[in-house]
Amino acid sequence: MLHPHSPETDALPGSRTGRGTAVGFDLDLTLADTRAGISAVYAAIAAESGVPIDTDVVVGRLGPPLEVELAHWFPPAEVPAMAARYRALYPDIALPATVVMPGAAAALDAVRARGGRVVVVSGKNQADTERTVRFLGLPVDAVVGGLFGAEKGVALREHGVGAYIGDHTGDVDAARAAAATAVGVATGPFDAAALTAYGADVVLPDLHAFPDWLTGFVTR
Repeated sequence: MLHPHSPETDALPGSRTGRGTAVGFDLDLTLADTRAGISAVYAAIAAESGVPIDTDVVVGRLGPPLEVELAHWFPPAEVPAMAARYRALYPDIALPATVVMPGAAAALDAVRARGGRVVVVSGKNQADTERTVRFLGLPVDAVVGGLFGAEKGVALREHGVGAYIGDHTGDVDAARAAAATAVGVATGPFDAAALTAYGADVVLPDLHAFPDWLTGFVTR
């Protein structure tokens, strides 16, 4: 648990724990802009392996597990070794190039100001998810990594998440699996129309719009 806090009296609706419900957030391209860092890691792998990886293509489809992306560039037998190499390079190359997404700090503050808990559930592996949250100084209560799509639903349920915010259609699947409100943010590979068409309950242009939405969610 990172940065635990004492909830205030204006707890969010739908509490399953008595502490005020949690709001879940995806990490990459939702709270953290990891594009430059991830691009740099893939560039390093391309230089080492001699495989011409198009880093623009890679960062244009962030979301699925690392091994899924690597399988576009390497034979199946080489993917585990490439994944291990990627994770070895990530802390020194990608982390320093990572920045907070616009509106992320205010979004987290809005949840906590209303007595809610912030839970990050990401497809990034556990260690790098924790490193990223810590590096950016994000005030969150729990961090779960290594899950994608509907797999995230188990963690979201365990933490009593009432709404899950993410940039990917897989994040809509995650919210559905947890019976949570699916909030899409059009800051990743899918635009607002695509997230709406996929079934997100609400689509925001970015996290700057989140505090106002949360006010309506709390008071409805």
